[in-house]
Amino acid sequence: MSEPIVKIQHVDKYFGDNHVIKDLNLEIEEGEFLTLLGPSGCGKTTILRMVAGFEDATNGIIEVQGERVEDKEAYERDVNTVFQSYALFPHMTVYDNIAYGLVVKKVPKDEIKERVKEMLELVQLMGFEGRKPDMMSGGQKQRVAIARALINNPKVLLLDEPLGALDLQLRKQMQIELKRLQQKLNITFVYVTHDQEEAMTMSDRIAVMKDGIIEHLATPREIYAKPRTKFVANFIGESNIFSGHVVEINDGIATVETKFGKGRMPAEDFSVGDVAHLCVRPEVMQYSKEPVDGFSIKGTVKNMIFVGSVHRTLLGMDEEYDAKINRVKYDTSYNEGDTLYLHWEMEDVTGIHGQEDEINA
Repeated sequence: MSEPIVKIQHVDKYFGDNHVIKDLNLEIEEGEFLTLLGPSGCGKTTILRMVAGFEDATNGIIEVQGERVEDKEAYERDVNTVFQSYALFPHMTVYDNIAYGLVVKKVPKDEIKERVKEMLELVQLMGFEGRKPDMMSGGQKQRVAIARALINNPKVLLLDEPLGALDLQLRKQMQIELKRLQQKLNITFVYVTHDQEEAMTMSDRIAVMKDGIIEHLATPREIYAKPRTKFVANFIGESNIFSGHVVEINDGIATVETKFGKGRMPAEDFSVGDVAHLCVRPEVMQYSKEPVDGFSIKGTVKNMIFVGSVHRTLLGMDEEYDAKINRVKYDTSYNEGDTLYLHWEMEDVTGIHGQEDEINA
């Protein structure tokens, strides 16, 4: 296996007394689309800025193509950054904005002309080269910013929430466009976002972050199907989570006593007495009018809502928690106020280790 193109080893970052990045280790493969995903303040943009050279790591090593870059200036690193704000020069035309990096490097004019033409074709902006940024839409400006970064042939392209200022429909179009560009050019993209759908749509792998730590690093499918922590289960998509203690293990199946009743899961590495979170996605949650053997979790049908592509049922478990059932087709077998018992297949539940203070959280 080839060496990763970006390697981050035991990196810490402090801002004063604030420990923003905590002993971070991350390897990014060449040609990979990796997304740093998490809520505001989790440290994802700080990581990007340290790789780019806009921030210095307090401790640790950052390598790009096998070379340590901590002591290199931003312009000396073989990376380019695309920002949410576009950062285009308003007085320059599209052509001059895209060409700027090559002009600074004193590349011959004929070569600049040819490479700018290639970039305009790549981002589908042929015919726009004479326009200035204030004559363009947000999506067009973003394409110019991407072309300006790509024209320098970076080994790694860093993208800091580049679609955040766009409206929803345009953002979805640009997600597809960005993935197309990345696959065509085979450039490593490191992408920062707080939008989990955006991350799921484009990424080869996602690093889900919380409080300066990577909670789960895996493919979108793995993270969705088998989240490693309770935070990841709640942050990626929707989840029903029932917390309690393992009270019995029999034939590889663990029974968990929660405050809503008993549920089951594969025992795997759990022992009797362990705190466990039972995580089941709404689309695979099963239900019945009568309890199923091994299960006694029940709730009262609270709301039945049509949400475009799905019919959603909210099941009131107590005054604080609602369970969710999602179905493509409307089910007329129950009504508001009915009691339903919840159960699931063993392949559809994820058991997550927890702490005692998380049971009622």
